[in-house]
Amino acid sequence: MAETQISNIQIPDNWQDMVVNKTVEKSALWQSGLVATDPRVSIGSDRKGGETVIMPYWNDLDGEEEELSDKKDLTVDNIDTGVDVAVLQAIGKAFGSNDLAMALNVNREDPVDAIAGLIGEWYARRMQKRTLSLLTGVFAATNVANTNNLFDISGLTAGAAVIDGINFVDARWRLGEMSDQLTAVAMHSAVKAKLEKDDLIDTVKASSGLTFDTYQGKRVIIDDTCPVANGVYTTYLFGPGAIGHAEGIPKVPFETDRNSLGGIDILISRRHFVLHVRGIKWTGSAIVSTGDATSGHPTRTDLATGSNWTRVYDPKNIRVVAFKHRLVAAG
Repeated sequence: MAETQISNIQIPDNWQDMVVNKTVEKSALWQSGLVATDPRVSIGSDRKGGETVIMPYWNDLDGEEEELSDKKDLTVDNIDTGVDVAVLQAIGKAFGSNDLAMALNVNREDPVDAIAGLIGEWYARRMQKRTLSLLTGVFAATNVANTNNLFDISGLTAGAAVIDGINFVDARWRLGEMSDQLTAVAMHSAVKAKLEKDDLIDTVKASSGLTFDTYQGKRVIIDDTCPVANGVYTTYLFGPGAIGHAEGIPKVPFETDRNSLGGIDILISRRHFVLHVRGIKWTGSAIVSTGDATSGHPTRTDLATGSNWTRVYDPKNIRVVAFKHRLVAAG
């Protein structure tokens, strides 16, 4: 009878759900509510196929009110639609281990077991990076960068370019009467440190007993993948579900393989999903080829490219504001 190999091990049917749950558990951005399941970006079994998800929506009603009269009928206006488009993302990874790695391990622990236990956290980091790449591209889009969704003080002179309590108020009111939609703020740890030195961070204890930091009433999320370039930091203010998410099911989400001649066990994983800032349409006009051909599935570079996106919602209905600032005055 042959010895047990990785190909004999059954991967649980709910492995996909376990990995998705681990992504949510380990990602600060996802825990904050920035990313939320959205049925409008569904890529389930009822999807028609293709590399994009089409999401029609009703535009708001327009026109002026009219005074009633017995001499003139009311004017009949209409309602029209717009289309938002999300792009399907498909990624995968294979991790393997040679038999000798276990044989030479001091505790004779099987690296394959470690791989299986850590794959969820690995995906959490990947998804977090993709979320930040998505935001970078969205705010580089021409018709987003020229709206109130972007607040850039980084080019001002001296201390006027530095984040403080006053200009943060300006940032969090960029959406006018819709600003109450912004409930959290994602920032680089260096920004958090600066605000702590300024004694501007509050610590709140929830009814569950857990504590979390807030800044001007907004929950603080620390993420060092928030953009930093030439001393300019990007801090994001956002509301719940600003980014819609849907998980697809690849034909074979997880499988194992064995290179018997090389003595290598392999765990292969694949994910299909959508991450989409509501109201920012994917155009794909500047998607780059990967490998030998264009796959159609965007890389992180594609997601971060502004010309791949265009705004279709009114700016006030887009629940994210990017605040660009410095930590020290430019010398």
